Amino acid sequence: MRRVTERRAILSGSVFEEQIGYARAVVDGDQVYVSGTTGFDYATMTISGDVVEQAEQCLRNIGTALTAAGCTFADVVRVRYLLPDRADFEPCWPVLRRCFGEVRPAATMMVAGLADPRMRIEIEVDARRRTA
Repeated sequence: MRRVTERRAILSGSVFEEQIGYARAVVDGDQVYVSGTTGFDYATMTISGDVVEQAEQCLRNIGTALTAAGCTFADVVRVRYLLPDRADFEPCWPVLRRCFGEVRPAATMMVAGLADPRMRIEIEVDARRRTA
């Protein structure tokens, strides 16, 4: 017999989710997949020009999605960083370490173009919900 697991979408209110057709995160059983998340403040749909401030906002957005999924940063098992300019990565390290320094998820950094030229970093995480 096939086991059916819970699958639900978590939306952030970003206009991009509706325009493109995706969710900020998807919970599938004990797995949580958080989409590539940029530094947009979804309440105001504004984005800082500073890469470190964008990284901080990315992590706030991801933290909100993880909370909605019943997780924290401690549950993250995989993180992917995408930046158009590799020189922008190192200035973000202290911010990233605050969330992931103790967790030590598997990680990848890629240099890639992003959807909007104002975007200087995008972060994607996978997490595993822990059972009580």
